[in-house]
Amino acid sequence: MVEAQKWTRRMSNPRLDTAATADDHVLDIPTTPTAEVRNGIYTFGSHLTSNLLTALIIASWFMSNTGVLLLNKYLLSFYGYRYPIFLTMLHMLSCASYSYIAINFLEIVPKQHILSKKQFFKIFALCAIFCFSVVCGNTSLRYIPVSFNQAIGATTPFFTAIFAFIITCKKESVKVYFALLPVVFGIVLATNSEPLFNMFGFLVCIGSTAGRALKSVVQGILLTNEAEKLHSMNLLLYMAPMAALILLPFSLYNEGNVARITLAKAKTDSFIILLLIGNATVAYLVNLTNFLVTKHTSALTLQVLGNAKAALAAFVSVMVFRNPVTMTGVTGFAVTIMGIVLYSEAKNRSKITTY
Repeated sequence: MVEAQKWTRRMSNPRLDTAATADDHVLDIPTTPTAEVRNGIYTFGSHLTSNLLTALIIASWFMSNTGVLLLNKYLLSFYGYRYPIFLTMLHMLSCASYSYIAINFLEIVPKQHILSKKQFFKIFALCAIFCFSVVCGNTSLRYIPVSFNQAIGATTPFFTAIFAFIITCKKESVKVYFALLPVVFGIVLATNSEPLFNMFGFLVCIGSTAGRALKSVVQGILLTNEAEKLHSMNLLLYMAPMAALILLPFSLYNEGNVARITLAKAKTDSFIILLLIGNATVAYLVNLTNFLVTKHTSALTLQVLGNAKAALAAFVSVMVFRNPVTMTGVTGFAVTIMGIVLYSEAKNRSKITTY
């Protein structure tokens, strides 16, 4: 801290001013504030703004993740739009368009380029698995409730551990495998007590969950080279149009000319266009908010939020669609979520021990 200084006033001569005293010619210079005092003025406001921004991003993440599930369920089961492959293709086209704008114009992240044919085919392989997972997930919503869909989806770590062992021979600690037991037990309870159980819907949802786990394992293998690694937003930019091209022939073969059917329906019910645009936009926001949450918090926070999202989506879907649930089913879902939390904790401790 700089002490107060005494400066004599210029342009005066005390010897010629007999009435003047020493105090009449002294100016008090105020104390210079410390850095802590100066910065403290802005610290609280900046901290509050940062926390508010993070809270808004997390809230947006919850709304987009829950919203896309509810919109998909409404379109495929209640509105009568029974074209899950075409709907997924619209999601991919939306992600490709919005990603292009976000990266090339808004510059959310620096643009990366595909450097070789080898890298291209690796991304294409990931894209094929991604398509399978998303189509199966959307198809399952046509046959089973969102709550049951989320209960099955929560078992992703179980399939990830299996694929990691089969493909890479990677072994986890005993505690990690032990933590997966309640995950399996919980889903068995939920399945046996699901009032609206549908075998086909159950199987395709299992396929979607397994596909999601397989993609994460394969991505870790294929994109190990630092030069080939792409930021999640850049990876989406390249995967989305590839996915749309993969899905197009399957949609035409299995569902017919859905574009023509949709336009014909829009002539009598224009709400379908608004629904599809809104649904496709929210599908992109899921990916964008995933990136933002990780950027402003951490990957571990995103993992924890994923567990909370499953419970929230299940609860909201029951409130909105009024699908029946049983106490055994709720217990099974709770046991599965508890298992996922235990698995995440055991996994993180295992990483710390390794390091």
